[in-house]
Amino acid sequence: MLSAFPLRSCSSIGRRLHAGVAWLTFALITACAGGDKAAPDSGDTGGTLVVVLPEPSTLFPPQVVGTQGGAIISTLFDRLADIGRGLSTFGDTDFAPRLASRWSWAADSLSIAFTLDSAARWHDGAPVRAADVAYTFGVYTNDVVGSTVASLLSNIDSVSVRDERTAVFWFKRRTPQQFYDATYPMYILPSHLLGGIPMDSVGRSAFARSPVGTGRFRFARWDAGARIEIMADTANARGRAKLDRVIWSFVPDMGAATVRLFGGDADFLEAVRPENLAQLEQAPSLRMVVNPSFTYNYLALNQRDPADSTKPHPVFGDSLVRRALSMAVDRERLVRNVLDTLGVVSLGPAPRTLMPDTAAFKQLPYDPNAAKALLDSAGWRDSNNDGVREKNGRELAFEMIAPNSSPTRSRFVVLLQEQYRTIGVKASPLLLDINTLQERLPQKRFDSYLGGNSANPGLVGIRQSWMSNGEDNDLKYRSPVFDAYADSALSTFDLAKSRVYWARAFQQAVNDAPAIWLFEQRTPAVLHRRVIIPPLRADGWYYNLADWRIDPAQRIDRDKIGLSAPGGAR
Repeated sequence: MLSAFPLRSCSSIGRRLHAGVAWLTFALITACAGGDKAAPDSGDTGGTLVVVLPEPSTLFPPQVVGTQGGAIISTLFDRLADIGRGLSTFGDTDFAPRLASRWSWAADSLSIAFTLDSAARWHDGAPVRAADVAYTFGVYTNDVVGSTVASLLSNIDSVSVRDERTAVFWFKRRTPQQFYDATYPMYILPSHLLGGIPMDSVGRSAFARSPVGTGRFRFARWDAGARIEIMADTANARGRAKLDRVIWSFVPDMGAATVRLFGGDADFLEAVRPENLAQLEQAPSLRMVVNPSFTYNYLALNQRDPADSTKPHPVFGDSLVRRALSMAVDRERLVRNVLDTLGVVSLGPAPRTLMPDTAAFKQLPYDPNAAKALLDSAGWRDSNNDGVREKNGRELAFEMIAPNSSPTRSRFVVLLQEQYRTIGVKASPLLLDINTLQERLPQKRFDSYLGGNSANPGLVGIRQSWMSNGEDNDLKYRSPVFDAYADSALSTFDLAKSRVYWARAFQQAVNDAPAIWLFEQRTPAVLHRRVIIPPLRADGWYYNLADWRIDPAQRIDRDKIGLSAPGGAR
């Protein structure tokens, strides 16, 4: 799904970028080699971190979409168990206890009993109970709630309460991802606070803006349009967070975020534009860190008519047209033009790092002449010699929407427009603010959009984004063949067979061309040097935020951006 804080980069490449890229490469190698150990490791706690990001619409976990809300709720809530740095979704060996202190599998592997930690408490002091776990599953799977991860829970039949500290998950079938399904998608919710609220109202309750969780940080305040503040939970069973507080300072776009960072009003930015690399090199208080990512970007082609979803799209409903549009794009040239060495061509509905074998399936070739022939065979011809093809009185024309806050995506749609013009296609860029874009996507009110998707570990997010019943399948891609291969890949316990099934699934997606697979971008994060962090994770830079620290020797005691509050010096 499209990130609410899109990937950014430059709109042109020149000598300055090439110099910046060279410096970026050196800086990232240095970071990988131990750049995060420059500051002394005292182990002390205290201080404040300021992070810039767009304002989230909710802090109700089942309805959170994108980085801006996901980063915050990950600090306030807990899962039953957390996946390790290996991000393996097979079995439970890569998972560590969180709210659950232990678990046991049934002999037939169709149920898992989780025993809750007796010391686990909600931030209001109430103990965490098995009833909270059962309630959480009911919320995440209720249609009226509209959880963004409901499809990931489809193999869980039910959750029962054995006793007040034991919740049992019952599964429909054995799969390698059963443990992942029971833990990773859901943050546990407090039934004693939410249980009396109707399901169709729970996401709009006061809890969504003032949540009570179990994490090592607790919610402090939300000043609309300005910030959200969280504080260390000093009584947490897993130990207090090492920071006293984190302030999430809201910005409307990447430009404003960069200004705050370089102006000294922020400590962390999850992505830096290439055009800012030279400026970063001259900022001694800042450093870059490797920010691994599972994000890939594409031009999504809506297969349903935006005016009547019961009908196929007049252009993209034909697979021959979609294939032609894919073959007309020189993706290698586009990526070099926009991203230089900071990007690679995307190969399908997943990032390269999660694809088991990228050589086992073939891409559609860049071949404008073959693309023209396919459009001819589909009945789209330029009969009046005006440079645009027609069929049954309709021009071969469509809109490409993209966020106006992203120079990278804005540049891509302009270059796509130029390439499509050469084969008689009128593709018109339409740049929208992020709020308008997020309103239109769920309603399917678009022809095509240049979006990005941040994948889940183990490719399990394929169910959400690309399988026919996925709740995040914004472009209404429907392929029983793709569904069958992907489901087989996720179901088999044989890793070799899983690789084969994935290759066939990706080949089907390439052949069906529900999207034009465009690019994966390397986007390093920027951090103030006084902040000491563990290595960032590909499934979210924020997952270890409670272990971030401020070097005591570099703490400052002053107000920043009007955010003075109790809790320690920055």
